[in-house]
Amino acid sequence: MSTKASHPLHGFFITGTDTEIGKTCITAGLTRAFDGLGRYVTPIKSLAAGQTQTADGVWVNEDVALLHAAQTQGMTMDEVGPLQFREPCAPHIAAKLEGRAIDRTALLAAIRRSASKGDFALIEGVGGFRVPLTDDWDTADLAVDLAMPVVLVVGLRLGCINHALLTAEAVLARGLRLAGWVANTADPHQPHVADNLAALHARLDQGLSVPCWGHVPRLPDPSPAAVAAHLQQPLLLNALKA
Repeated sequence: MSTKASHPLHGFFITGTDTEIGKTCITAGLTRAFDGLGRYVTPIKSLAAGQTQTADGVWVNEDVALLHAAQTQGMTMDEVGPLQFREPCAPHIAAKLEGRAIDRTALLAAIRRSASKGDFALIEGVGGFRVPLTDDWDTADLAVDLAMPVVLVVGLRLGCINHALLTAEAVLARGLRLAGWVANTADPHQPHVADNLAALHARLDQGLSVPCWGHVPRLPDPSPAAVAAHLQQPLLLNALKA
């Protein structure tokens, strides 16, 4: 039985070349940028593993909190992060540690409920493109189930060209459209940034016709507005028309 709903979601699925490469910062920046273009944006962290407890005893995931702060649709933290776990590890391991199951149908339904708060959803994956969720379902399957165009966040660090090309290949192999990519300076000491970007542009922009939506440098305060300032508004407008 298909898990796809009868109506498509408007927006993008955000994936990355690896974990800890700034997907959430970029998603928050895209939230602010598309909001500025007149969209009612719902940023959603599909799954989140790793929570800390506040002084009030509330368990909070850092990524969910960042996306919650970026949105303006009155979403709750649970709507932004519909499935959260305490342990900062792979989701299927975190679920096992808590004695919980990741239910495909329930998660997709929760994501769609959150997306309904606005007219344009930015749904962020977890880790890279193929992170296990259950024995027979991973984040690539999640992207297929949601049937949304994909945006690739490329963390600029050693190995980024290989990781970006492998991920782009995997996205296209699933029959998904790769709508754009964003370069994010994950390693502040990464050498030869210009040469790395040139190689990525040649292979993604020119080779695959996937436009670069922007290059975000290392920012002292990577707020949504600061990140949005480094995204190319004309390309985002083109993406909305595609």
